Amino acid sequence: MSILDIRVLGDPLLRQATTPVTGVTDELRRLIADMFDTMHHARGIGLAAPQVGRTERIAIVEVDDERLVMINPEIVKQEGRAKAEEGCLSIPDIYADVERSKSMVVRARDERFEAYEIEATDLVARCIQHEIDHLDGKLFVDYLSVLKRTAALAKWKLEQGKYPGHIRRVSLETPEELSEHEHLNEEL
Repeated sequence: MSILDIRVLGDPLLRQATTPVTGVTDELRRLIADMFDTMHHARGIGLAAPQVGRTERIAIVEVDDERLVMINPEIVKQEGRAKAEEGCLSIPDIYADVERSKSMVVRARDERFEAYEIEATDLVARCIQHEIDHLDGKLFVDYLSVLKRTAALAKWKLEQGKYPGHIRRVSLETPEELSEHEHLNEEL
């Protein structure tokens, strides 16, 4: 098990589009396992490769009993709209309401590089959309109005000094158990 450092807002890698994966190697399987370990210890429910300093088009999601590895994901259908509070492991302690599709269908490949398609709703759909945005260099603050984005970034400016070099170090001692309330507001 390896806990990876998480890149935070200000790191240019978070604003770059990722590179499609052409096949899965043992190294990529280890990366995926390390991403799950990192996400659990950071108390998140989703994580994308750029957040751990990688350029591959890989993201993971784990909400309740739904555990997804998404390699080269693409959204093929979206329906409805819903607004809910989001946070991000790459922008710790900053939260805002974001409107996203309520339900969706995503096509991706799993850790064996086998293609699959899944329909998702509510929190799972929100998390998938959030992580796919990371793969395209987009962050949840980009969805905010100018006023709300300015306020969020001003708050972040006060916090970013805690993360020298735009790196968030995740402790092995971070508790993995979340209360239901914390889980719903946890960072994607």
